[in-house]
Amino acid sequence: MRSAFDYAVIRVMPRVDRGELINVGVVLSCPTRDYLAAQIALDRARLRALAPDVDCDELDRALALYPLIAAGDPRGGPIAALPRSERFHWLFSPRSTIVQPSVTHAGLCDDPAATLAKLLGRLVLPTR
Repeated sequence: MRSAFDYAVIRVMPRVDRGELINVGVVLSCPTRDYLAAQIALDRARLRALAPDVDCDELDRALALYPLIAAGDPRGGPIAALPRSERFHWLFSPRSTIVQPSVTHAGLCDDPAATLAKLLGRLVLPTR
């Protein structure tokens, strides 16, 4: 049975004033399947080409929170303890920091986890 889902691409925009960015992850919510998950894949070489002065270790730590918060894992901090719908809103909310979600997109899927992996491959991982 197909279910509706929403997703956003997590992007890193090292200098907001320049508007340059790279996609680093995807967050997917499928409420009818009680599913909320995030996958992150930071390509350090691409980021360094765009912004050589970015602290990749600090950025890795910040990005690592997305899957933890989505899963409700206590290691994600107090936001991870919120109900799924509130975690969804927190993860998808626009920000003015260097880590930003895209606009939200919608679709239908049979398997939210497989759809998340497919979106990560299509929108984030380097093409071969």
